[in-house]
Amino acid sequence: MLTRAVRLYGANDLRLEEFELPEIKDDEILAKVVCDSICMSTYKLFIQGKAHKRCPRDVDVNPVIIGHEFAGDIVKVGKKWAGEFAPGEKFAQQPALNYKGSLASPGYSYPYFGGACTHCVIPREVMELGCLLHYDGESYFDASLAEPMSCIIGGYNAMYHTNKVNYEHAMGVRKDGAVLILGGAGPMGLGAAEYPLSLDDKPRLVVVTDVDADRLARAGELIPEEAARKAGVRVLFVNPRDHEDQYEYLRELTGGAGFDDVFVYVPIRELAELGDRLMAFDGCMNFFAGPSDKNFGAMINLYNCHYTGTHVMGTTGGNADDLKEALALSSERKIRPALMVTHIGGMNSIAGATANLPSIPGGKKLTYTQFDMPLTAIADFAELGAGDPLYARLADSCAGHGGLWNAEAESILLGRFA
Repeated sequence: MLTRAVRLYGANDLRLEEFELPEIKDDEILAKVVCDSICMSTYKLFIQGKAHKRCPRDVDVNPVIIGHEFAGDIVKVGKKWAGEFAPGEKFAQQPALNYKGSLASPGYSYPYFGGACTHCVIPREVMELGCLLHYDGESYFDASLAEPMSCIIGGYNAMYHTNKVNYEHAMGVRKDGAVLILGGAGPMGLGAAEYPLSLDDKPRLVVVTDVDADRLARAGELIPEEAARKAGVRVLFVNPRDHEDQYEYLRELTGGAGFDDVFVYVPIRELAELGDRLMAFDGCMNFFAGPSDKNFGAMINLYNCHYTGTHVMGTTGGNADDLKEALALSSERKIRPALMVTHIGGMNSIAGATANLPSIPGGKKLTYTQFDMPLTAIADFAELGAGDPLYARLADSCAGHGGLWNAEAESILLGRFA
């Protein structure tokens, strides 16, 4: 089958190409990709090329399909999986495979398996690990965005606190505790700020910091304090530049005790060191942001580590259970993955958007791979709608959903290019 895909040949070398996929084997599945959201991790792959840990050393002669936050339809099933999957059903997938200790992952490592394509071949290890999931939700984009949400959920699930009596670790953020998300008004941070509102054992306080005033303003509109309060959580969005001493200001928000759980969402040394200083007794800090510099480091207070039991860890990606939780919470409308999305595009926009991701304002760039469409901000739909009825319909749909991308808008878009 002929597929169209964006492939990486090396650092700063992305190409949109058509090529033949091999016939699937008995233990593989052929899939049609409908949508793929662009992750900052793919930008890191783009600038590093074969220096990236997940990238094959021979990528220059055996290019890989990029994109790992994708969803679509199953087209053909190898006989090994015929009783478990069926052509025509939707799928979601967890790209964090960790298969037999390998770092290989779709979007980084496979020549025929990734999200920035019209069709791909899903290899046997994905099904063997339970990382290909049945999905019957209304929209494809919710399944695509379940992957970044699973990373957020995995970060929360990996937090821990120590029971000094028997040394058992209590997993998750502390109930009735204080959570700090540093550099968190971006797309992933928004998901991280809303997710604790869905927990049974909720924190009492979630503080999100960022230095971008526009992002903070949007975050406050999407997760208003009053709505969070109704869920039993106080959520605050803070610009540290508004305070002469951000350390003292943030610490005072906890009554001087410090934060039980700290997430660092931007790989900045000063943020990591601030988070370390702001931990409470038995506090846990998750360095969630993935740095490009292999020698990236920060000063950690080992005196506090010894005497007050603070600890530092990090997470990357989620697992299949985290993805299932994301899908369930989304279907129950307890989380809104669409909070992350600010731009919509088609296949022809993926390479350029990926290469320039840090310089494009806004949040997630969600792309639909079965057609071409320029990358377009949702906020620009109304203006474009004056000359294009498609954008006018999309603008009306998003306006009716609080300015967010939604299942109705997706249906309008897919119907236009069907």
